[in-house]
Amino acid sequence: MRRIASRCRGDPKPPLIASPAMETIPILPARRMPPSGQAPAGPPPRGFALFALGFRPFYLGGAVFAALALAAWTAMLAGMHAFAPPPALPPMFWHAHEMVFGFAAAIVVGFLFTAGRAWTGQPTPTGAALAVLFGLWLAGRVGLWVVPGIAAFAVEAAFLPLAALAFTRTLVRGGNRRNYPLALALWLLALADIASLWLQARGHDAGAMLACRAGVALVTLFVVVIGGRVIPMFTTNAIPGFRLRQYRQVDRLVIPAAVLGLAAGLLPVPAWLVAALSLLAALVLGVRVAGWRGHAVGNRPILWVLHLAYAWLPLALLLQALGALGLVMAGLATHAFTVGVLGVAIIAMITRTALGHTGRMLVAGRAETAAYWLVAAAAVLRVFGPMAWPAGYLHWVWGAGACWVAGFGLYALTYAPRLARPRVDGKPG
Repeated sequence: MRRIASRCRGDPKPPLIASPAMETIPILPARRMPPSGQAPAGPPPRGFALFALGFRPFYLGGAVFAALALAAWTAMLAGMHAFAPPPALPPMFWHAHEMVFGFAAAIVVGFLFTAGRAWTGQPTPTGAALAVLFGLWLAGRVGLWVVPGIAAFAVEAAFLPLAALAFTRTLVRGGNRRNYPLALALWLLALADIASLWLQARGHDAGAMLACRAGVALVTLFVVVIGGRVIPMFTTNAIPGFRLRQYRQVDRLVIPAAVLGLAAGLLPVPAWLVAALSLLAALVLGVRVAGWRGHAVGNRPILWVLHLAYAWLPLALLLQALGALGLVMAGLATHAFTVGVLGVAIIAMITRTALGHTGRMLVAGRAETAAYWLVAAAAVLRVFGPMAWPAGYLHWVWGAGACWVAGFGLYALTYAPRLARPRVDGKPG
C-alpha cells in the first residue's frame, strides 16, 4: 500500500489516512447509489476475514460493546437490575472507564492499525497477532464486569501498551515521524487506563475518575488532529468546486489551544482560568469550523456527519467554560465531549473507513444515515435535554441511551457480515 502522508504539508492540506480506495472512489449523494453501499454485482466474497486488518475486529467489537454497555447502564439507571446486574466495580466508575478505555480506545486502535499501514507501507498486526490483541481487549471487558481483581486488571492493563508498541514500531520502521505524536497520545491513553485501575483499586475514587476524564481528553485530541487533516480534503474531493476557508494562523493555533483547553478541565486551577482557556479553544476551533462551511455540503450524510462531529468541539469547550463558572451543570460538558464529539466522530469514521477498506463505494446508505441521526440525537438529548427540563433528567438520559444503543446496534448488524468477509474487490485487507 503506497505511502500517502508525504503528499501534503501542514494541517491545512492533510494527508489521506485511509486506503487508496478512499481517494479514488467518488462520494455521491445517497439517493444516487444502492442503499447498501455495495460494490457492483458479482459473486459474493467467501472466507473469514475478521482479522485481515485492524479495523475489522475492533470496529465490530467496539460497536457491539457500545450498544451493550449503554443498554446495561441505562437499565441500571432505571432500576432494572434483573436485565443488567451491576458490574462488580462501582457502577459509575465502570461506566466511565468502559466507554473511554473499552469502547473509544478499541476504535482508536482499529483506526490506527489500519491508517498506520497506509501511512507507512509497513505491516500492522493481522491474523493471529491481531486476534490475540482483540482477545485481550475482549477479556478486559468481561473481566471488569464479572470478576475485577489483579488478573482482570492485568489483562486490561496489557492491551493498550501492546497496541501502542505495535503502532509505534510501524511508524518507526516506516520513518513516519509526522505521526509520532499520535503514538505518544496512544501511550498516554494506556497510562491513563492503568492509572484509573490502580487508583480505583486503592480506593481513590476521585483520582480514578480524573484518569478517565484524561482518557476522554486524549481521545478528543485524536479527533482534533485527524479531523483537521481529513475533513477539508474529504469535502473538496467529494464536491468539485467547493470552497472552504482555511486560515493559516488559526490552523497553527488549533492544537495548542485544544491542549490548553482540555488540560484546563483536568487540572486544579482557578475556575476563571478554566473558563478563559476553554473559551479561547472554543473560539479558535469555532473559527475553523465556520471556515469549513459544513452547512453547505448538502444532502451528503457521509460528509455532514464529519462536520457535525467537529462542530461539537467548540460547543463542548464552551459548555466546559460555562460549567466552570457555575452557569450550567458541569456534567453537560463531559457528555458533549463523549457523546457529541467522540460518539458522532466514531460513527462517522467507522462507517466511512469500513466502506473504503472493504472495497465498497464511499456512500452512506439508509442504514448509515439512520445510525448518524440516532447518535446525533443521543448527543442532543443527553446534553441539551437536561438544560431545557432539569426535572426530567433521567428521561433525557434514557432517551439518549436508547438512541445510542439503536445507532451502534444498527451499525453492528449492518457491518458484521462486511467486516467478517473478504473485500468485495478481491484485494487484501
